[in-house]
Amino acid sequence: MQEKKKCLCGSSDVRVVACSGASNVGQIANQAALELAKSKVAGFFCLAGVGGHIKGMVKSAKEAGLMVAIDGCPVQCAAKTLQHAEIEPAIQVIVTELGIEKSHDITLDEKACSKVVEKVKEELAA
Repeated sequence: MQEKKKCLCGSSDVRVVACSGASNVGQIANQAALELAKSKVAGFFCLAGVGGHIKGMVKSAKEAGLMVAIDGCPVQCAAKTLQHAEIEPAIQVIVTELGIEKSHDITLDEKACSKVVEKVKEELAA
């Protein structure tokens, strides 16, 4: 019996976690992850559960076909939280590396969010 191949670009096998830090870029990262989930590009996954070492959540995260981490800034809280649980993100996007400056104004910038969503989609297509 031949195994059925799956495209990971639009399935729940792709999971996304995001920084949701107390800055504009943290909120952009979180909103981008939500938009990726709403458009069924990736399943939104609970980073707090992984960080809290909730056994079932860590197991589920490790079983993901592909894990995407969206970090707001170079501190890389999302990726480091995954790595602390021995999960290496296959794709990591850092919002500030896309030319978006970090500030403590948490007003959501839709244009910046779209830029992050597009970058994740590009990485998934590569």
